[in-house]
Amino acid sequence: MFKQTMQQLLEEIRTSEDFKDRIVHWEEIEAVEAKTKAFPTFIDEKIQYALQKRGIGELYSHQHEAITHTHSGENVTAVTPTASGKTLCYNIPVLQQILDDDESRALYLFPTKALAQDQKSEMNELIEEMGVDVKCFTYDGDTAPTIRQAVRKAGHIVITNPDMLHSAILPHHTKWVAFFENLKYVIIDELHTYRGVFGSHVANVIRRLKRIAAYYGSYPIFICTSATIANPKELAEGLTGVPMRLVDNNGAPRGKKHFLFYNPPIVNEAMNIRKSATVEVNDLAKRFLENKIQTIVFAKSRVRVEIILSHLQELTKKKIEPDTIRGYRGGYLPKQRREIERGLRSGEIIGVVSTNALELGVDIGQLQVCIMTGYPGSIASAWQQAGRAGRRQNESVIIMVAGSTPIDQYVINHPDYFFERSPESARINPDNLVILVDHLKCAAYELPFKKEETFDGVEVEDVLEFLTEEQVLHHRQNKWYWMNDAFPAHGISLRSASQENVIIIDQSDVANPIVIGEMDRFSAMTLLHDEAIYLHQGIQYQVEYLDWDEKKAFVREVAVEYFTDANLAVQLKVLEEDLHKNKEYAEISFGDVMVNAKATIFKKIKLTTFENIGSGPIHLPEEELHTNAMWLSFSDFVVSEYSEGAFDQALIGLAHLFQHVAPVFVMCDRNDLHVIPQMKADHSEKPTIFIYDRYPGGIGLAKEVYRNIDIILENVATLVRSCSCENGCPACVGASGEAGTYVKSTVLRLVGMLKKLRGGCD
Repeated sequence: MFKQTMQQLLEEIRTSEDFKDRIVHWEEIEAVEAKTKAFPTFIDEKIQYALQKRGIGELYSHQHEAITHTHSGENVTAVTPTASGKTLCYNIPVLQQILDDDESRALYLFPTKALAQDQKSEMNELIEEMGVDVKCFTYDGDTAPTIRQAVRKAGHIVITNPDMLHSAILPHHTKWVAFFENLKYVIIDELHTYRGVFGSHVANVIRRLKRIAAYYGSYPIFICTSATIANPKELAEGLTGVPMRLVDNNGAPRGKKHFLFYNPPIVNEAMNIRKSATVEVNDLAKRFLENKIQTIVFAKSRVRVEIILSHLQELTKKKIEPDTIRGYRGGYLPKQRREIERGLRSGEIIGVVSTNALELGVDIGQLQVCIMTGYPGSIASAWQQAGRAGRRQNESVIIMVAGSTPIDQYVINHPDYFFERSPESARINPDNLVILVDHLKCAAYELPFKKEETFDGVEVEDVLEFLTEEQVLHHRQNKWYWMNDAFPAHGISLRSASQENVIIIDQSDVANPIVIGEMDRFSAMTLLHDEAIYLHQGIQYQVEYLDWDEKKAFVREVAVEYFTDANLAVQLKVLEEDLHKNKEYAEISFGDVMVNAKATIFKKIKLTTFENIGSGPIHLPEEELHTNAMWLSFSDFVVSEYSEGAFDQALIGLAHLFQHVAPVFVMCDRNDLHVIPQMKADHSEKPTIFIYDRYPGGIGLAKEVYRNIDIILENVATLVRSCSCENGCPACVGASGEAGTYVKSTVLRLVGMLKKLRGGCD
């Protein structure tokens, strides 16, 4: 069978009539030569020799700069693109320190176990070539109990993740005395992943780490590495609590990249509805996969990964084995994920469909093509995904296939927004009271708090007094002691707003039930309710029973032609207003709210046509959430300016736009911020749009929306105006109103009124 090369396939896409109107932009990013410098003189000959054996005779300019700064005792944040050799920015200083002083210790933190395993292999190869006795271990949930003692006593380099540091190392620091007494370096890789809830938790874990290190007399140097974001220095300093030197002059070479913006054809002109992005992604991926060109497809959700995977396996089964295309996402067990990573590196696996779990720097070898199902939600994330193709200086192709959502259509039709705008900022809020209290409990368990002691500069005596009143701590002779038998870290998840995950149990074989994954509680309400279709590795499972009290979902394998999608009913009440500003026709506020959410009904949606083929009720208790929100309340005058029903549609249309645009400006996932329009808000009886953080206590996202409301409104207006529809459609104002009603113009009028500033106060 004749196989086409990547160049031939590209030429076919470039010249084909089918693709002429679909490729809206073709950006060619030329190859870049490397910028190098000789090894600094202080680097030991053994390290230089080991690197030369691996073909590294010089350092890239950014590696040289980072290593020089750390050698002089500075904390460093190195920010360069994917596959630019950031690893050496910390491996060289750490190895040099151990060669200078054999007692020295270093702690490496990676957000995932996969990355930790990767780094251990790379470091051990380097140590072997140096011919020195440096002990490097991973310490995670898979580390055998027999090895753990050796790691604690003899490990020069301990590679772990924040969850293990939080729940297994810091609470048991008395077993790690030799390690903490000699801790010289703390490495934090993939810094950009520590944002939102996860980042706010990890910042507190670092506060606890520094407190324990100081107790044992050590003050380590921090080295952070990150993909490109707008505020790496600010994020690193917020996460570590130490001043940082930024290194961002990338000296690594880069192969030529073709970046294609692909807009599916319109199938319904009246409603401006386009062909499904999923269908187009399947067709594009099939072309490359059938020609044995290694391809990665990114999808935004677990469900979408499984739908694309099953379609691709079916589409290509005549040309390639289904096993050579695999899925990869959170919820898979570690053994499965390691097997997929190995298959990609060896070339046995030709295609992988992934959520953003593979955005991170796990070594998955040489992929030539990256296809994104929709805009990932931030420029930083899009470049991370694009970086997975052409990692070793070869020519590569990235295709971003737009969905029908407003932000997808805006980005795809404004390539300058994407290619010329700097990436977004990452936000954390370590002082979120819910998160801070959790970690003060952990810190008090680890070491008693003394009178007037701060928590890395934060005054916490009020919180300690509160915890004493709650009988969590005991106050005696100017110290606060933990007074419970159990230690608190076990009950605190760093990655989830809810404290417990739901375990998914496959009971297809009744005699041999097995755990196949897990999911956070809020997601489980809509994805693991009774009768839901749960997809895992391309296999369909039906949820037979969700035991909400025990947090267990029992599933069995089925073969059906549909998937399920659930509705979440939300009620919202204002508890307290903290900030306020007036505009001519509206008021904008920020404060505390109480959200009550309840999963109500689910729909069955056909896999092939995406039509609704049935529905059913969901019987689950209501979940309660105390969080932060910002809200826009409109004056009676605004409502009176609209005909009956038109204002309601405009409000719903504007809320829809906020849901898509606001997350882009605060660099968060769309699910981190929720938008609720209310025709008559409880607190004011005025029409109001609420935008709230979907996490207890809030993490600062809604506050960023409040601060940037004028920029967000400007971009909402640009997005609506740039849409090619006449009256409004799902690609701009959503599905509000009947076809033929002028929702587009009413939304624009509403935005225009909001932009009229009258002054006011914060």
